[in-house]
Amino acid sequence: MIDFSTSEISQLIIHSVGNKTNDDICKFSKSSIEPSNEIKSLLLHYFVTPFKSEEYYNLYHETDLSLNEIYSFVSEIFQTPTSFFSQSINIAKHLYERSIHPKIKNGEFYIVHFGNCRINNEKTNAIGFFKSENKDTFLKVFSSGSNFEIESEKGININKLDKGCIIFNIEKDTGYLVTIVDNINKGVEAKYWTDDFLRVKPRLDEYHDTQQVILLLKNYINKELPNEFEVSKVDQALFLNKGINALKNNESFNIKEFTEEVFSDPNVIQSFGKYKDSYIQERDIILKESFVISEQALKKKAKGKMSTIKLDKNFDIKIHGGEEFIEQGFDQEKELNFYKLYYREEN
Repeated sequence: MIDFSTSEISQLIIHSVGNKTNDDICKFSKSSIEPSNEIKSLLLHYFVTPFKSEEYYNLYHETDLSLNEIYSFVSEIFQTPTSFFSQSINIAKHLYERSIHPKIKNGEFYIVHFGNCRINNEKTNAIGFFKSENKDTFLKVFSSGSNFEIESEKGININKLDKGCIIFNIEKDTGYLVTIVDNINKGVEAKYWTDDFLRVKPRLDEYHDTQQVILLLKNYINKELPNEFEVSKVDQALFLNKGINALKNNESFNIKEFTEEVFSDPNVIQSFGKYKDSYIQERDIILKESFVISEQALKKKAKGKMSTIKLDKNFDIKIHGGEEFIEQGFDQEKELNFYKLYYREEN
């Protein structure tokens, strides 16, 4: 969907943004910078290479989209490119006000105006925010007379972007098209970037729809199914694998056909339908009855599916299907549970 092959850096500025709780200070540049073409090429690689996911977002606000600070700042830049410098100060100040978690580090904050980006072969421009919080150590080898000397320097690894966001100048009415990377913070502290600074929500598209179905399926099988029916871990694993395979083997999703294919039993189908309705209502989400399945969402979100059954501390059984080749029982003499597996050959 996104193509950066013709993209270029039209405006660039760097500020330093620290942790407000730690009384770090902000340092604001006096003007934009104009790097050489060689440095621009390196920076472009640094900024855009990590953005490979098709998981997209929109800027949002609970009551009025115009009250989202980032939305207002980037809208002004898109409308009046000459406001880039003044708006970059506003953006950096806004990030500083949201940088209050103790684990957030001081770092360089890059704000970039990109030109010639392509979305579905349509040309547009974009605004990028990138924060560098970690430095790598580099060795510098140089000639000194008849020998060589080695020095170490701290710097930024252009192959390791810490965190970034690119906002494309399309879909303005719904909060622009937004893509995000955060390779540093994975816990609660990560939310300051997405929830506090940017304030984004998932974009309602095929990726989101596919992701929601997978989460619904996992939650039902892991939480609700064992409460309503007598099922073993093998049964749960088989249901989940059956659901994932149903998504993999079809280009489009239909909730009725999917439910019947995965569960088949009318009682389980009815149970799943009730759970789906309450799941949607409790989380205030939209789940379409039919949509095109996103292969990338399936690859990413289907990871960690329940296919491994741990038996005490001795054995793990990986289940990928084939319920007709598995038997479960109880040995009265040994007073132990057992699984019996049938197979044709050993690989």
